[in-house]
Amino acid sequence: MVDSTVKESLTMMFWYDHDMGWWGYAGMGIGMILFWGLLIAGIIALVVFISGDRRTAQATPSPEKLLAERFARGEITETEYQDRLAVLRDPVRH
Repeated sequence: MVDSTVKESLTMMFWYDHDMGWWGYAGMGIGMILFWGLLIAGIIALVVFISGDRRTAQATPSPEKLLAERFARGEITETEYQDRLAVLRDPVRH
């Protein structure tokens, strides 16, 4: 039979024999900070992704619309507008 002091000694050895030292505790602390930081960043990224930007993207205006806007602003004359509009509508002209 094992003496009670030996049994107690074996039990204490089981619990205290695997002491990591200061570097183990520092590693666990840094690991815990990284874990919680990544978890919080992931939750924030998920919320931002789910909420998203609900604005619809503006479609680019057609070339005819751009030409009409230039004509409306007075950047080109009516004859230039008509000529360029004809080119836009019939691009096969020689």
